[in-house]
Amino acid sequence: MAVAASVVVAVGAVTGMVSALDDRGGSDEAGPPRVTRSPSLDSLPLPSASPSVTKSPSPTSASPTRTREKATPTPSPTRAERKQSTAVVSSRLYRHPDSQVLEWVRDNPADPRHAVIESRIAAQPAAVWFADFTPDTITARVRAVTSGGSALGRVPVVVPYAIPDRDCGGYSEGGAPGLDAYDAWIDRFAAGLGSGDVIVVLEPDSVAQADCLSERARADRFASLARAGRVMKAANPRARVYYDAGHSGWNAPARQADWLRQAGAASTASSDGVFSNVSNFRTTSAEIAYDRQVLDALDGPASLGAVIDTSRNGAGAPADGEWCDPSGRKLGRAPTLATGESRIDAYLWVKLPGESDGCKGRPGTFTASYAYELAR
Repeated sequence: MAVAASVVVAVGAVTGMVSALDDRGGSDEAGPPRVTRSPSLDSLPLPSASPSVTKSPSPTSASPTRTREKATPTPSPTRAERKQSTAVVSSRLYRHPDSQVLEWVRDNPADPRHAVIESRIAAQPAAVWFADFTPDTITARVRAVTSGGSALGRVPVVVPYAIPDRDCGGYSEGGAPGLDAYDAWIDRFAAGLGSGDVIVVLEPDSVAQADCLSERARADRFASLARAGRVMKAANPRARVYYDAGHSGWNAPARQADWLRQAGAASTASSDGVFSNVSNFRTTSAEIAYDRQVLDALDGPASLGAVIDTSRNGAGAPADGEWCDPSGRKLGRAPTLATGESRIDAYLWVKLPGESDGCKGRPGTFTASYAYELAR
């Protein structure tokens, strides 16, 4: 995945102005969240019968701020990846009309970075995260997103992110107080999935990072994840549920597949396949090869596929393995459900570009300077 070669702005002339804005700090960040911002009922618009032609809705912001990275070699982007433009938005994926990036765009119309961030990030469809443990409102909030997608004939991408011991106590720590509470939260989450097409990216890091748990705790988590997939697919048979495969620089495919099998990813009763590269930077070509290896080792039905987060992998992963807002990264391939690759079901923007891992801004907060660096 890579950004287009041209950016409609005179970058050299803007540099000093951007630095001045960054020094003030007042217009660089949007919103106060530490880790993520899940959509609230107040922020969710009523679904309309037809898409707006005057306003480009954008994805909601919410994603883990930390994904384990290892300093292993990664292939450089291919020539095709470098030339891939992010200008074309899939007509089928849903662009949710509330996010930190849209908030920033709305509040900073005179900022010299505005046009680039609005056109290259805010206009793209991206995942909607549900990262706060709020059982009483989760059904209504999920339903508002899925019904919004259905009303426009588009496919929303939703991310339940409330597994207990989330991120092993790292920057994105949190989640449900226990697995019983999590199972009940998942039941309510599934009740909001509706009856239309929807993609569920189930709990980033929950499988790949499970080595921080004891063997018993890991087995219990995997049982809850398997149950979660079954519940969601029973609630909406058109829901496509994908399980955490980490990324190509993390666990070996055989080990990852073994854990995924225990978590229910090999069964069509709970799974449509795996996802990889969420909040990471590995090249699309590396992830395609890795995901196919994981799927082969998983030894499930041939119908299982993979989705890849291409939001920040246009320049590949840094050679030193840095995971926290590394410099020199770029936007990747535009979100699409038509990849042209066997067993690769979609390229998605799961992590919102510009949402900081915690180094260029507060963890989980949209940071315009970082977004601009990725987009230009």
